[in-house]
Amino acid sequence: MKAAVLTTIGAPLEVRADVEVAPPQTGEVAVRMAASGVCHSDLSLRDGVIPAAVPMILGHEGAGVVEAVGEDVDGIVPGDHVVISWTPQCGECYWCVRGQPYLCDVAVRAARASGLLDGTTRATSHGEELRQMAFCGTFAELTVVPAISVVKIPDDFPLRLAALLGCGVLTGVGAALNTADIAPGDSVAVIGCGGVGLNVIQGARIAGAGRIIAVDVQHTKLELAGTFGATDTIDASEGDPVRAVRGLTDGRGADVSFEVIGLAGTIEQAVKMTRRGGQVVLVGVPSRDVLLHVEVFADVLLQERKILGCWYGSSDPRRDIPRLVERYRGGTLLLDELVSRTIHLDDVNDAFAAMERGEVARSVIEYQT
Repeated sequence: MKAAVLTTIGAPLEVRADVEVAPPQTGEVAVRMAASGVCHSDLSLRDGVIPAAVPMILGHEGAGVVEAVGEDVDGIVPGDHVVISWTPQCGECYWCVRGQPYLCDVAVRAARASGLLDGTTRATSHGEELRQMAFCGTFAELTVVPAISVVKIPDDFPLRLAALLGCGVLTGVGAALNTADIAPGDSVAVIGCGGVGLNVIQGARIAGAGRIIAVDVQHTKLELAGTFGATDTIDASEGDPVRAVRGLTDGRGADVSFEVIGLAGTIEQAVKMTRRGGQVVLVGVPSRDVLLHVEVFADVLLQERKILGCWYGSSDPRRDIPRLVERYRGGTLLLDELVSRTIHLDDVNDAFAAMERGEVARSVIEYQT
Protein backbone atom coordinates (compact mmCIF):
# COMPACT_ATOMS: atom_id res chain seq x y z
CA MET A 1 0.00 0.00 0.00
CA LYS A 2 0.94 3.67 -0.15
CA ALA A 3 1.80 5.77 2.88
CA ALA A 4 3.44 9.14 3.53
CA VAL A 5 6.44 8.58 5.78
CA LEU A 6 8.50 11.02 7.81
CA THR A 7 12.09 9.76 7.60
CA THR A 8 14.03 12.88 8.61
CA ILE A 9 12.88 15.71 10.87
CA GLY A 10 12.43 18.87 8.82
CA ALA A 11 12.43 17.07 5.47
CA PRO A 12 9.51 16.45 3.10
CA LEU A 13 7.53 13.26 3.62
CA GLU A 14 8.35 10.28 1.42
CA VAL A 15 5.32 8.74 -0.28
CA ARG A 16 6.16 5.04 -0.40
CA ALA A 17 4.27 2.38 -2.31
CA ASP A 18 5.94 -0.65 -0.72
CA VAL A 19 4.49 -0.42 2.79
CA GLU A 20 3.25 -3.71 4.20
CA VAL A 21 0.66 -3.93 6.96
CA ALA A 22 0.27 -6.92 9.26
CA PRO A 23 -3.23 -8.05 10.31
CA PRO A 24 -4.74 -6.48 13.43
CA GLN A 25 -3.90 -8.20 16.70
CA THR A 26 -5.99 -8.54 19.85
CA GLY A 27 -8.00 -5.40 20.50
CA GLU A 28 -7.13 -3.82 17.14
CA VAL A 29 -8.91 -3.04 13.87
CA ALA A 30 -7.71 -2.46 10.33
CA VAL A 31 -9.28 0.55 8.66
CA ARG A 32 -9.26 1.16 4.91
CA MET A 33 -8.85 4.94 4.86
CA ALA A 34 -11.32 7.06 2.93
CA ALA A 35 -10.03 10.50 3.89
CA SER A 36 -7.52 12.26 6.10
CA GLY A 37 -7.24 15.90 7.00
CA VAL A 38 -3.81 17.54 6.93
CA CYS A 39 -3.54 19.19 10.34
CA HIS A 40 -1.03 21.67 11.76
CA SER A 41 0.07 19.05 14.31
CA ASP A 42 1.30 16.92 11.40
CA LEU A 43 3.44 19.86 10.34
CA SER A 44 4.67 20.28 13.93
CA LEU A 45 5.88 16.67 13.96
CA ARG A 46 7.55 17.07 10.61
CA ASP A 47 9.44 20.13 11.85
CA GLY A 48 10.34 18.70 15.26
CA VAL A 49 8.17 21.07 17.31
CA ILE A 50 6.48 17.92 18.61
CA PRO A 51 8.98 15.07 19.11
CA ALA A 52 8.67 12.21 16.64
CA ALA A 53 10.32 8.80 16.37
CA VAL A 54 11.25 8.26 12.73
CA PRO A 55 10.50 6.63 10.40
CA MET A 56 6.85 7.38 11.08
CA ILE A 57 3.60 7.44 9.11
CA LEU A 58 2.04 10.80 9.86
CA GLY A 59 -1.65 11.72 9.95
CA HIS A 60 -4.07 11.60 12.85
CA GLU A 61 -7.34 13.06 11.51
CA GLY A 62 -9.17 10.50 9.43
CA ALA A 63 -12.14 8.31 8.66
CA GLY A 64 -12.63 5.10 6.77
CA VAL A 65 -14.20 1.65 6.59
CA VAL A 66 -13.25 -1.21 8.89
CA GLU A 67 -11.66 -3.99 6.87
CA ALA A 68 -10.73 -6.49 9.58
CA VAL A 69 -10.88 -6.87 13.35
CA GLY A 70 -8.63 -8.71 15.78
CA GLU A 71 -9.67 -10.85 18.70
CA ASP A 72 -11.63 -9.45 21.64
CA VAL A 73 -13.12 -6.56 19.67
CA ASP A 74 -16.75 -5.88 20.52
CA GLY A 75 -19.20 -3.60 18.74
CA ILE A 76 -17.07 -3.06 15.62
CA VAL A 77 -17.31 -5.30 12.55
CA PRO A 78 -15.91 -5.21 9.01
CA GLY A 79 -17.85 -2.74 6.90
CA ASP A 80 -18.47 -0.26 9.71
CA HIS A 81 -17.78 3.38 8.88
CA VAL A 82 -15.64 4.96 11.57
CA VAL A 83 -13.87 8.13 12.64
CA ILE A 84 -10.40 7.58 14.10
CA SER A 85 -9.63 9.29 17.40
CA TRP A 86 -6.00 10.01 18.26
CA THR A 87 -6.75 9.56 21.95
CA PRO A 88 -7.86 5.98 22.69
CA GLN A 89 -10.16 5.68 25.68
CA CYS A 90 -9.99 2.53 27.75
CA GLY A 91 -13.13 3.33 29.74
CA GLU A 92 -11.64 1.88 32.94
CA CYS A 93 -8.82 4.12 34.18
CA TYR A 94 -9.20 6.92 36.75
CA TRP A 95 -9.69 9.62 34.11
CA CYS A 96 -12.08 7.69 31.89
CA VAL A 97 -14.28 6.81 34.85
CA ARG A 98 -14.30 10.48 35.92
CA GLY A 99 -15.55 11.60 32.51
CA GLN A 100 -12.17 12.81 31.20
CA PRO A 101 -11.35 10.16 28.56
CA TYR A 102 -9.17 12.64 26.66
CA LEU A 103 -6.66 12.11 29.51
CA CYS A 104 -6.91 8.29 29.39
CA ASP A 105 -4.00 6.79 31.31
CA VAL A 106 -3.64 3.87 28.91
CA ALA A 107 -3.25 6.26 25.97
CA VAL A 108 -0.85 8.59 27.77
CA ARG A 109 1.49 5.76 28.77
CA ALA A 110 1.40 4.08 25.36
CA ALA A 111 1.88 7.32 23.41
CA ARG A 112 5.57 7.47 24.37
CA ALA A 113 6.25 4.44 22.19
CA SER A 114 4.78 6.08 19.05
CA GLY A 115 3.17 2.84 18.01
CA LEU A 116 0.08 0.98 19.15
CA LEU A 117 -1.01 0.29 22.72
CA ASP A 118 1.54 -2.50 23.14
CA GLY A 119 4.37 -0.29 21.85
CA THR A 120 4.73 -2.15 18.55
CA THR A 121 3.60 -1.26 15.06
CA ARG A 122 2.02 -3.20 12.19
CA ALA A 123 3.59 -1.34 9.24
CA THR A 124 6.98 -2.04 7.66
CA SER A 125 8.88 -0.59 4.71
CA HIS A 126 12.41 -0.93 3.37
CA GLY A 127 12.96 -3.70 5.91
CA GLU A 128 12.24 -1.55 8.96
CA GLU A 129 9.28 -0.88 11.22
CA LEU A 130 7.28 2.29 10.68
CA ARG A 131 5.91 4.07 13.73
CA GLN A 132 2.54 5.76 13.41
CA MET A 133 1.51 9.16 14.66
CA ALA A 134 -0.81 9.21 17.68
CA PHE A 135 -1.91 5.57 17.25
CA CYS A 136 -3.37 6.60 13.87
CA GLY A 137 -1.08 6.93 10.85
CA THR A 138 -3.88 8.18 8.62
CA PHE A 139 -1.55 9.26 5.79
CA ALA A 140 -1.87 5.70 4.51
CA GLU A 141 -4.31 3.70 2.43
CA LEU A 142 -4.70 1.17 5.25
CA THR A 143 -3.95 1.52 8.95
CA VAL A 144 -4.23 -0.68 12.02
CA VAL A 145 -5.39 1.15 15.14
CA PRO A 146 -6.64 0.24 18.62
CA ALA A 147 -10.33 -0.65 18.56
CA ILE A 148 -10.81 1.88 21.36
CA SER A 149 -9.63 4.55 18.93
CA VAL A 150 -12.54 4.26 16.52
CA VAL A 151 -16.03 5.73 16.74
CA LYS A 152 -18.75 4.29 14.54
CA ILE A 153 -20.77 6.75 12.44
CA PRO A 154 -23.78 6.33 10.12
CA ASP A 155 -22.92 4.73 6.78
CA ASP A 156 -24.54 7.59 4.87
CA PHE A 157 -22.41 10.33 6.45
CA PRO A 158 -19.75 11.65 4.02
CA LEU A 159 -16.40 10.18 5.03
CA ARG A 160 -14.57 13.17 3.51
CA LEU A 161 -16.24 15.35 6.15
CA ALA A 162 -16.17 12.72 8.89
CA ALA A 163 -12.37 12.78 8.77
CA LEU A 164 -12.38 16.34 10.11
CA LEU A 165 -14.33 15.31 13.19
CA GLY A 166 -11.37 13.30 14.47
CA CYS A 167 -9.21 16.28 15.37
CA GLY A 168 -9.81 19.84 14.16
CA VAL A 169 -13.55 19.98 14.73
CA LEU A 170 -13.56 17.97 17.95
CA THR A 171 -10.71 20.07 19.37
CA GLY A 172 -11.99 23.48 18.35
CA VAL A 173 -15.70 23.06 18.98
CA GLY A 174 -14.90 21.13 22.15
CA ALA A 175 -12.69 23.95 23.43
CA ALA A 176 -15.68 26.28 23.23
CA LEU A 177 -18.40 23.90 24.42
CA ASN A 178 -16.50 21.68 26.88
CA THR A 179 -13.41 23.48 28.17
CA ALA A 180 -14.67 27.05 28.37
CA ASP A 181 -17.65 28.42 30.23
CA ILE A 182 -19.30 30.59 27.56
CA ALA A 183 -22.61 32.07 28.66
CA PRO A 184 -25.16 33.38 26.15
CA GLY A 185 -24.19 36.92 25.16
CA ASP A 186 -20.55 36.62 26.27
CA SER A 187 -17.74 38.25 24.32
CA VAL A 188 -15.14 35.85 22.94
CA ALA A 189 -11.74 36.49 21.33
CA VAL A 190 -9.96 33.84 19.25
CA ILE A 191 -6.28 34.29 18.37
CA GLY A 192 -5.41 32.10 15.39
CA CYS A 193 -8.00 31.33 12.72
CA GLY A 194 -6.62 28.20 11.10
CA GLY A 195 -8.51 24.92 10.99
CA VAL A 196 -8.84 24.57 14.77
CA GLY A 197 -9.43 28.28 15.39
CA LEU A 198 -12.32 28.37 12.92
CA ASN A 199 -13.91 25.55 14.88
CA VAL A 200 -13.43 27.43 18.14
CA ILE A 201 -15.29 30.30 16.48
CA GLN A 202 -18.20 28.14 15.41
CA GLY A 203 -18.21 26.46 18.82
CA ALA A 204 -18.54 29.90 20.43
CA ARG A 205 -21.39 30.69 18.02
CA ILE A 206 -23.15 27.45 18.98
CA ALA A 207 -22.65 28.31 22.66
CA GLY A 208 -24.49 31.59 22.12
CA ALA A 209 -21.65 34.11 22.37
CA GLY A 210 -22.81 37.62 21.55
CA ARG A 211 -19.57 38.99 20.17
CA ILE A 212 -16.91 36.76 18.60
CA ILE A 213 -13.67 38.54 17.74
CA ALA A 214 -11.29 36.78 15.36
CA VAL A 215 -7.61 37.75 15.50
CA ASP A 216 -5.05 36.76 12.86
CA VAL A 217 -2.47 38.30 10.54
CA GLN A 218 -3.79 36.79 7.29
CA HIS A 219 -6.76 38.26 5.43
CA THR A 220 -7.87 34.93 3.96
CA LYS A 221 -8.27 33.44 7.44
CA LEU A 222 -10.11 36.47 8.74
CA GLU A 223 -12.53 36.29 5.82
CA LEU A 224 -13.23 32.65 6.63
CA ALA A 225 -13.73 33.53 10.29
CA GLY A 226 -16.78 35.58 9.33
CA THR A 227 -18.28 32.55 7.59
CA PHE A 228 -17.98 30.50 10.78
CA GLY A 229 -19.50 33.09 13.08
CA ALA A 230 -17.02 35.87 13.87
CA THR A 231 -18.80 39.19 14.37
CA ASP A 232 -15.56 41.20 14.28
CA THR A 233 -12.09 40.65 12.83
CA ILE A 234 -8.75 42.12 13.84
CA ASP A 235 -5.65 42.08 11.67
CA ALA A 236 -2.90 41.79 14.29
CA SER A 237 -0.29 42.90 11.74
CA GLU A 238 -1.86 46.37 11.63
CA GLY A 239 -1.80 47.23 15.33
CA ASP A 240 -2.05 46.06 18.90
CA PRO A 241 -4.73 43.32 19.04
CA VAL A 242 -5.08 43.68 22.83
CA ARG A 243 -6.07 47.31 22.50
CA ALA A 244 -8.39 46.46 19.61
CA VAL A 245 -10.20 43.73 21.58
CA ARG A 246 -10.58 46.03 24.57
CA GLY A 247 -11.96 48.70 22.28
CA LEU A 248 -14.67 46.31 21.14
CA THR A 249 -15.57 45.27 24.71
CA ASP A 250 -16.06 48.65 26.45
CA GLY A 251 -12.48 48.59 27.70
CA ARG A 252 -12.98 45.50 29.85
CA GLY A 253 -11.57 42.79 27.61
CA ALA A 254 -13.23 39.60 26.38
CA ASP A 255 -15.11 37.32 28.76
CA VAL A 256 -13.31 34.34 27.24
CA SER A 257 -10.18 34.34 25.08
CA PHE A 258 -8.73 31.40 23.14
CA GLU A 259 -5.11 31.09 22.01
CA VAL A 260 -4.90 28.62 19.11
CA ILE A 261 -1.31 29.08 17.93
CA GLY A 262 1.06 28.15 20.76
CA LEU A 263 3.44 31.14 20.73
CA ALA A 264 4.67 32.98 23.81
CA GLY A 265 3.65 36.37 22.42
CA THR A 266 0.11 35.34 21.53
CA ILE A 267 -0.39 33.55 24.85
CA GLU A 268 0.51 36.78 26.64
CA GLN A 269 -1.83 38.70 24.35
CA ALA A 270 -4.66 36.28 25.11
CA VAL A 271 -4.22 36.90 28.84
CA LYS A 272 -4.07 40.67 28.47
CA MET A 273 -7.14 40.90 26.21
CA THR A 274 -9.26 39.01 28.75
CA ARG A 275 -11.32 40.90 31.34
CA ARG A 276 -10.74 40.64 35.06
CA GLY A 277 -12.26 37.38 36.26
CA GLY A 278 -12.43 36.04 32.70
CA GLN A 279 -11.13 32.82 31.18
CA VAL A 280 -8.13 32.18 28.95
CA VAL A 281 -8.20 28.85 27.12
CA LEU A 282 -4.89 27.60 25.70
CA VAL A 283 -5.57 25.37 22.69
CA GLY A 284 -2.41 25.79 20.61
CA VAL A 285 0.38 23.28 21.23
CA PRO A 286 3.58 25.18 22.14
CA SER A 287 7.13 23.93 22.09
CA ARG A 288 8.80 23.47 25.48
CA ASP A 289 10.88 26.65 25.18
CA VAL A 290 7.68 28.68 24.69
CA LEU A 291 6.29 27.35 27.96
CA LEU A 292 9.36 28.59 29.80
CA HIS A 293 9.16 32.16 28.49
CA VAL A 294 5.55 33.18 29.04
CA GLU A 295 5.31 35.94 31.64
CA VAL A 296 1.67 36.21 32.65
CA PHE A 297 1.61 35.25 36.30
CA ALA A 298 1.01 38.71 37.80
CA ASP A 299 -1.89 39.36 35.42
CA VAL A 300 -3.42 36.01 36.35
CA LEU A 301 -3.09 36.45 40.12
CA LEU A 302 -3.99 40.10 40.58
CA GLN A 303 -6.95 40.14 38.20
CA GLU A 304 -8.21 36.61 38.86
CA ARG A 305 -8.05 35.54 35.29
CA LYS A 306 -8.39 31.79 34.90
CA ILE A 307 -6.06 29.96 32.54
CA LEU A 308 -7.44 26.65 31.27
CA GLY A 309 -5.46 24.07 29.38
CA CYS A 310 -7.37 22.38 26.59
CA TRP A 311 -6.42 18.91 25.38
CA TYR A 312 -8.44 17.49 22.48
CA GLY A 313 -11.28 19.91 23.23
CA SER A 314 -11.87 18.24 26.61
CA SER A 315 -13.90 15.82 24.51
CA ASP A 316 -15.35 12.37 24.93
CA PRO A 317 -15.12 11.17 21.31
CA ARG A 318 -17.77 8.46 21.72
CA ARG A 319 -20.20 11.04 23.06
CA ASP A 320 -19.20 14.10 21.07
CA ILE A 321 -18.61 12.75 17.55
CA PRO A 322 -22.26 11.54 17.21
CA ARG A 323 -23.36 14.95 18.53
CA LEU A 324 -21.25 16.69 15.89
CA VAL A 325 -22.81 14.51 13.19
CA GLU A 326 -26.26 15.61 14.35
CA ARG A 327 -25.23 19.27 14.55
CA TYR A 328 -24.03 19.09 10.95
CA ARG A 329 -27.26 17.48 9.83
CA GLY A 330 -29.20 20.11 11.74
CA GLY A 331 -27.33 22.91 9.99
CA THR A 332 -25.56 24.41 13.02
CA LEU A 333 -22.12 22.89 12.35
CA LEU A 334 -20.23 23.84 9.20
CA LEU A 335 -18.00 21.17 7.69
CA ASP A 336 -18.06 21.60 3.90
CA GLU A 337 -16.70 25.12 4.32
CA LEU A 338 -13.63 23.77 6.14
CA VAL A 339 -12.44 21.78 3.11
CA SER A 340 -10.29 24.18 1.11
CA ARG A 341 -8.72 21.54 -1.13
CA THR A 342 -9.21 17.86 -1.86
CA ILE A 343 -5.91 16.22 -2.77
CA HIS A 344 -4.22 12.87 -3.38
CA LEU A 345 -1.69 11.36 -0.99
CA ASP A 346 1.10 12.25 -3.42
CA ASP A 347 0.29 15.93 -2.84
CA VAL A 348 0.78 15.89 0.94
CA ASN A 349 3.93 18.02 0.86
CA ASP A 350 2.15 20.62 -1.25
CA ALA A 351 -0.59 20.63 1.40
CA PHE A 352 1.99 21.45 4.08
CA ALA A 353 3.30 24.32 1.96
CA ALA A 354 -0.22 25.69 1.46
CA MET A 355 -0.79 25.50 5.21
CA GLU A 356 2.42 27.42 5.90
CA ARG A 357 1.32 30.11 3.45
CA GLY A 358 -2.05 30.40 5.21
CA GLU A 359 -4.00 29.48 2.08
CA VAL A 360 -6.19 26.74 3.50
CA ALA A 361 -8.43 25.86 6.41
CA ARG A 362 -7.97 22.16 5.64
CA SER A 363 -6.54 20.13 2.81
CA VAL A 364 -8.20 16.71 2.78
CA ILE A 365 -6.55 13.64 1.31
CA GLU A 366 -9.10 11.37 -0.37
CA TYR A 367 -8.39 7.68 -0.91
CA GLN A 368 -10.23 5.17 -3.04
CA THR A 369 -12.27 2.81 -0.86
